Amino acid sequence: MHDKVMPQMSSSRWVGLAALWLGLACGSTMAQQALPSICGPLANAYGPFDYRTDKDKLTIVDIHHFTPEVENLLRGKEGYLGSDLDYALRAFPNHHRALAAMMRYGKQLNVLQVPNANYSVECYFLRSLAFKPDDTTARMMFAIFLAEKKRLPEALQHLEYVKQSAGDSAITYNNLGLVYLEIGQPQKALEAAHKALELGFPGTALKDRLVAAHRWAEPASAPQ
Repeated sequence: MHDKVMPQMSSSRWVGLAALWLGLACGSTMAQQALPSICGPLANAYGPFDYRTDKDKLTIVDIHHFTPEVENLLRGKEGYLGSDLDYALRAFPNHHRALAAMMRYGKQLNVLQVPNANYSVECYFLRSLAFKPDDTTARMMFAIFLAEKKRLPEALQHLEYVKQSAGDSAITYNNLGLVYLEIGQPQKALEAAHKALELGFPGTALKDRLVAAHRWAEPASAPQ
């Protein structure tokens, strides 16, 4: 069944939460950090597991909690929609698809914390990064969340961390460029696109979007 919409929570409880966490994280190159107490502990009866590597542990979550209906925000499986998303994200704090669904649900209801979830949407992102700071996908998703909340400087700090840790990963640079474009940073998107091409990324979606936005430029020729 659908959750009932609850009144939007006061934002004062959450203001500065990510900024505080980010400040602490940047002080140690975003190494694993203790969570703010408001976001609860990571310890869980099932898990926590890494969404990227512990795929064999996903079955119980996919069958009982993160079904297609839950992912598409249609209805809960074992109970309320918010509680099923919460279960998935407590078992797999960096579950990319569940994070995306939680973010969409919060946006759909225009609330900071969705009904029947234990934590705010922002807390689920902080939990994912406290659990696995090196998960660049979760970090880029959080950057989009922050940018949508008009917190661009924080978003850009997370994306800078992704860029610094990307190494020679062409796909990471491509994804980074797509995120930069989504949050209104076309010049940074262009730079990421050039790097992805330099590293041999075969796709053209990022270039095509930059061309459509009249922001594409060919890479400068290497010095002779």
